[in-house]
Amino acid sequence: MTMRQHNSLLTNCRAATLTGPDYGLIEDAAIAMTPEGILWAGHRQDIPAAVAAFPHHDLGGRLVTPALIDCHTHVVHGGNRAGEFEMRLKGATYEEVARAGGGIVSTVRATRAASEEELIAAALPRVDALIAEGVSVIEVKSGYGLDIETELRMLRAARRIADLRPVEIRTTFLGAHATPAEMKGADDAYIDTVCIPALRAAHAEGLVDAVDGFCEGIAFSPAQIARVFDVACALGLPVKLHAEQLSNLGGAAMAARYGALSADHLEYLDEAGVRAMADAGTVAVILPGAFYTIRETVAPPIALFRAHGVQMALATDMNPGSSPLCSLLLAMNMACTLFRMTPEEALMGVTRHAARALGLAGRGTIVPGARADLAVWNVDHPAELAYRIGFNPLHHRIIGGRA
Repeated sequence: MTMRQHNSLLTNCRAATLTGPDYGLIEDAAIAMTPEGILWAGHRQDIPAAVAAFPHHDLGGRLVTPALIDCHTHVVHGGNRAGEFEMRLKGATYEEVARAGGGIVSTVRATRAASEEELIAAALPRVDALIAEGVSVIEVKSGYGLDIETELRMLRAARRIADLRPVEIRTTFLGAHATPAEMKGADDAYIDTVCIPALRAAHAEGLVDAVDGFCEGIAFSPAQIARVFDVACALGLPVKLHAEQLSNLGGAAMAARYGALSADHLEYLDEAGVRAMADAGTVAVILPGAFYTIRETVAPPIALFRAHGVQMALATDMNPGSSPLCSLLLAMNMACTLFRMTPEEALMGVTRHAARALGLAGRGTIVPGARADLAVWNVDHPAELAYRIGFNPLHHRIIGGRA
């Protein structure tokens, strides 16, 4: 399908608009759009006269959804950790691997040794895998440099991906990911002399859309993360946080006090933390790939998120250690199978709620005024996107109103 006209009208499709219950599903739908965005969406019999003359594109009864959004990834990094995968299968826990000098720190060595071009070349196949599943926006974190030079190099590499592929990249500074080996035991000094200066430098270069941290016993305390967030807020940058993945340190509640866009992982989150997130409007980003890979046994509190009205996003957490997952469709299935999320919650989690987790307006729904970023699928019903395993039903993407 080729759409080169400036205006177009999609017809003969099912549209999962995600604007109401039951996927906001419109049978026998039509969608009018321009490069500037969606003008109208509704039943084909109700096409307004103002758009009826647009060039028509018959979608053959296929399903249309908003293009997908992967709101938590680490796709830019050097090396891989297949050896640690073997270690864990022989009995070592994720925490034991990290305390032995593996984990994040081992990827730091490989990332520091890689040039910007090498980081891009390694990341592109991962990005391509996501694009092939209908993804239009990918969040990419730093955090494997842990020195000023490499943190900036990672962010520059991430930004350049958008020049090489038809995808939007949102960059997140994650200098507070771990303390590098050369500063072991000097976490506070690392925060003050490396992490915060790196954040300031990255912001000055225009490389940062948001600021993240890893709040955990093997990483940083809430008080240490708060020092980074104070600087982020002073710079006018939104924050988000890896929290309660392995234990409950109160990180999500602390992030909520800063009005965080999201708190991510959250397996050990308690109800007080859920309430804090609800009060702040902080999105819960669910990461089943990490839960699956490290064989975690405590699931995130999905029922509490529902009860307190916390929106749930869903992402791959693509990283070389705890979630080497390059399939957002598989992440949807995992969330349903492992955590009992519904297929509708899963689809909302990779569209509407993922957009909110990144602070992106006009994304993730099919409504007038939204960006015309869509995915067209060879399925009859939206639930099939989370149901099938190892099957990619994408027919094509539409980005900015063009296929």
